[in-house]
Amino acid sequence: MLRRTCLAILGLGLLATPATAQGDYPNRPLRIIVPALPGGGSDTFARLIAQHLAKELNQQVVVENRPGGGTLPAMEYVIGQPADGYMLYLSPATTTSMHLVRKSMPWDVQKMFYGVTQIAVVPQALVLNPQVPATTVKEFVALAKRDADKLTYASAGPGTAPHMAMELFNQMTGIKIQHIPYRGVSQAVTDILAGSVSGMMLNMVTAKPHIEAGKLRILGVSSATRTSAMPDAPTIAEAGVPDFEAQQWFGLLARAGTPPAILNRLQKLIAEGMRSPEMQERLKTEGADAVVNTPDEFQKLIEVEIDRWTKLAKAINLKPE
Repeated sequence: MLRRTCLAILGLGLLATPATAQGDYPNRPLRIIVPALPGGGSDTFARLIAQHLAKELNQQVVVENRPGGGTLPAMEYVIGQPADGYMLYLSPATTTSMHLVRKSMPWDVQKMFYGVTQIAVVPQALVLNPQVPATTVKEFVALAKRDADKLTYASAGPGTAPHMAMELFNQMTGIKIQHIPYRGVSQAVTDILAGSVSGMMLNMVTAKPHIEAGKLRILGVSSATRTSAMPDAPTIAEAGVPDFEAQQWFGLLARAGTPPAILNRLQKLIAEGMRSPEMQERLKTEGADAVVNTPDEFQKLIEVEIDRWTKLAKAINLKPE
């Protein structure tokens, strides 16, 4: 009888362990994994979030950079950790399109991760070298229809946000500008400034100083509404391509299976921080706008984006490498 009683108590204790651990969350440092080098937009956003969460949770939040490999090594690292909310992944928008340019993906993003919340959107700017004879979107489209073989556009590589946004622009305007892929944004911008390439869809963080210096000409922004970073610039939709929208966004993902109570707690705290005037102003200096949503809303966005870019890839016959 005593043995059965002890076993019953032990069984109740084992059942209570996950709930107890969840109730104590967090009782050790959290980590945010960033798939990029320190100093870039995603790293900046991660550190802003880390500072806010550390204060609110009274716990250390460490930002860990794991660049390279098209974000896959960083994602694989997070996948290898427990689904307990102690490790988060700072996801760029390319999470929803990188499967289009790889012959095989080791896992399904939607099955291995779950959204916590978006944190920011960075509109892309359609920019040109000032020597290109077009000052508006309509003039650029007309020029491309007339002399498409003389125009080129750069990207940070196949499947990246700049590439997919420009291909969407091509498709929606009925033009075909030659794609010149690079291994990153820096060299692409250098060649546009030098006049070797006509232009590109460039994130506002990088584009803004060149635009303000007169070294790049902006035709429009890719967001659905004008950006606070450059409110005088029209949206591409306003400028002549109705319904065009292709933003670079950043958000936090957790391992699939993370308890919903933890996801919701993190989302609430992050949302409070992102809505603060101080955070809004800081993001504005980075060319970004704060955007938050619930875990379920963010997960739905990821699903919609994957479907959207997959359909575009099929339409333009984009083949994985």
